[in-house]
Amino acid sequence: MHTKIEARIGKDLVAASAMPLVLAILDDGESYGYAILKRINELSGGALEWTDGMLYPLLHRLDRLGYVEARWIAPEGGRRRRYYRITPAGRNTLTEQRRQWEVVSEALRNAWHGFPITISALSPAKG
Repeated sequence: MHTKIEARIGKDLVAASAMPLVLAILDDGESYGYAILKRINELSGGALEWTDGMLYPLLHRLDRLGYVEARWIAPEGGRRRRYYRITPAGRNTLTEQRRQWEVVSEALRNAWHGFPITISALSPAKG
């Protein structure tokens, strides 16, 4: 029997990871808001449950920065949706962000070496 580990991800960490996460999803292919939200949830095993209010301001910011392009698509008989795709500038930014996250991740791994994280360490404190 598997139990889901309840881990609260702090707002600062969510904010720091938002741009590279969305760019990485769009690097796999063009997508729209709800599908991006669903993919974030899948990739995090349900630990990251973003809302529209978190995603759309980020997508608009990425568009203003030139990291994504947006276009409206109205499939026949379907609902009109705004699709986003990564641009070459967004891909360059993703490459740099990936490099930075790999450095941070490796530093954390090195710092925690010998101190394995246990399930109890991820569970909320009781008291």
